[in-house]
Amino acid sequence: MRIGLLSDTHSHLDDLIFQYLEPCDEIWHAGDIGNEQTWDQLTAFKPCRGVTGNIDGAVLRRMLPETLNFELEGVKTSIIHIAGAAGKYNFEARKLITATTPKLFICGHSHILKVQYDKNLQMLHVNPGAAGVHGFHAIRTLLRFTISEGNISNMEVVELGKRGAITKK
Repeated sequence: MRIGLLSDTHSHLDDLIFQYLEPCDEIWHAGDIGNEQTWDQLTAFKPCRGVTGNIDGAVLRRMLPETLNFELEGVKTSIIHIAGAAGKYNFEARKLITATTPKLFICGHSHILKVQYDKNLQMLHVNPGAAGVHGFHAIRTLLRFTISEGNISNMEVVELGKRGAITKK
């Protein structure tokens, strides 16, 4: 199963995002989607899973949870928008990790791309950075990877260009 992972779109989707997500079976979004139209565009394109972030309004909060826990292809996964750094998780993230013991832990919020194995908790901590044009990040990013038979592999960092460089559909 090929997964496209993004976060912090802040109501922005452009042609490059759809181009890079085309080979994916599912899209996962780690919050700060921006508005329901952005979510609707993604779900019309591919099957999606996602959580709300701190900038998401009431409509998205009714549509999506704050945390998501599931197992797919033998990989237990937990997603939350704000988590803190690996080994320095905030209270909500620690509570989620303790309750679910994921193999793959995903967050967003920082706009900082990070893929780091947390040895103490034996899980991969992933933040895809920010795919949108709002924020302090210099380069827009997303991740693609494969999950199969309990393994996470073929992790790819996709750079979408500078924050101000966008393409429209």
